[in-house]
Amino acid sequence: MSEPVVAIRDLTIALPKGADRPNAVEGVSLDLMPGRILCLVGESGSGKSMSAYALMGLLPHGFSPSGGTIRFEGRDLVGLRESEWRAIRGRRIAMIFQEPMTALNPVLRIGDQIAEMFEAHGLLTRRERWDRAVALATEVGLPDPERIVRSYPHQLSGGQRQRAMIAMALALEPAVLVADEPTTALDVTTQAQILKLIRDLQRRRNMAVLFITHDFGVVADIADHVAVLQRGRVVEEGPAAAVLRTPRHAYTRSLLAAVPGLVPPQRAALDDAPPALAVEGLAKTYVTRTGLIGPPRVVAAAKGVSFVVRRGETLGLVGESGSGKSTTARLAIRLVEPDSGAIHLGTTDYAALAPARLRQERKRVQMIFQDPFASLNPRRTVEQIIAGGPIAHGTPASVARARARELLALVGLDPRAGDRYPNAFSGGQRQRIGIARALALEPDVLVADEAVSALDVSVQAQVLALLDDLKRRLHLAMLFITHDLRVAAQICDRIAVMRKGEIVEMQPAAALFADPRHPYTRTLLEAIPGRSVFGRDDAA
Repeated sequence: MSEPVVAIRDLTIALPKGADRPNAVEGVSLDLMPGRILCLVGESGSGKSMSAYALMGLLPHGFSPSGGTIRFEGRDLVGLRESEWRAIRGRRIAMIFQEPMTALNPVLRIGDQIAEMFEAHGLLTRRERWDRAVALATEVGLPDPERIVRSYPHQLSGGQRQRAMIAMALALEPAVLVADEPTTALDVTTQAQILKLIRDLQRRRNMAVLFITHDFGVVADIADHVAVLQRGRVVEEGPAAAVLRTPRHAYTRSLLAAVPGLVPPQRAALDDAPPALAVEGLAKTYVTRTGLIGPPRVVAAAKGVSFVVRRGETLGLVGESGSGKSTTARLAIRLVEPDSGAIHLGTTDYAALAPARLRQERKRVQMIFQDPFASLNPRRTVEQIIAGGPIAHGTPASVARARARELLALVGLDPRAGDRYPNAFSGGQRQRIGIARALALEPDVLVADEAVSALDVSVQAQVLALLDDLKRRLHLAMLFITHDLRVAAQICDRIAVMRKGEIVEMQPAAALFADPRHPYTRTLLEAIPGRSVFGRDDAA
């Protein structure tokens, strides 16, 4: 058996005083083998990313290993000086970050950023660097690489930006590649492409890969070996097939049980329920200039979109990035004005409302945002955040604050938590606060825009159950936007599939998963990671 490229032994990283536990990582031992992919799996706060940052010498300020070793190419990386790290980081150990839009420099062309990898290490001439950038763009499957390397990050799609990040990581042919949640923000078809690309490149270059994820579907598709972390400790480790099929530890079993199944639960038909939101023929076209003399770029973000959401029903909007899901939702609630089309909120002609009346009626439609960290004001207490909407609409402050405490209890949080600030809560708790804020104005319609995509599978399952329960108890209508078809299967009564601004298929959830009619729907379903392992009804 070959020797490990990286041998981590008894790694411990202490947390600051006052944290919820003494160590972020405690006694972790892992081996990265050449030509193999090790997946680190666990919930947020389990120590996955801290382990990876220690391997890269990128631990946050004030953190350093308090015990253990990380041996790579005959030396211990623990305690290296920054000057020593520069010869290793990027050149022998490289990293793909989770969010390429924030990891890439927005003012540099893609080719310049790839070429910078060689320049930072004093390699190649300027012309050679550019040629290598084009070659790497070609290797990672970027279309029209000569054009892409001359483009800026904002001109690329999410999948193209992630491929550019992979090209940068591979530039110096590292022995170890660290991938930190590289597909979390991607739709299923792009995710499938990126996973295949990483696997193909890893095999071709015989790299060791440390792949960090909370998605067991991704684990099923890409892992050779799996290590499960809970609160900084490895609780289970073994070949991927063994961990997925016969998990030994209760925590691993709970994570696997939380993976949404692909068989929707039985749901009663709601054909007789009154419509809460109805749109017909919604259209929106964006025209942007690409240069001073170039032709304008015309994008039909929505083309004749029509649907009805009834009281007590969840309608899912699914599709790839750029399919028009979020634009359609914003048009339906007039956060963006449509070019044409009708919108009815109950019996109200919502599209015809003048600005003053629209401000009053907006409380009937509330939104739950994707990012629970960015959507809450960090300078206001939770009670102030929830009570702010009702107070703005004329509710007395004392009544609004009392209602805020009731809503905290309704979403499963301690009402006394209203005096705390958002940074005192976990991601799942913050999303519950966002739900409470959305309910504060007693809306008829909830719009959830990728409301659980940033959450771990176990927290995701809790939030989905909460939303489904609240919808039934309060008789709400919900428009649920997601690129995760597993999530759609478990929460949606009906699903509308969008492609290039159009709804190409709309069916009850059970019918759509059992017998998809449109080729595009079948393509989306086939791209779901781990379908062969998690295709059964895990939620039943």
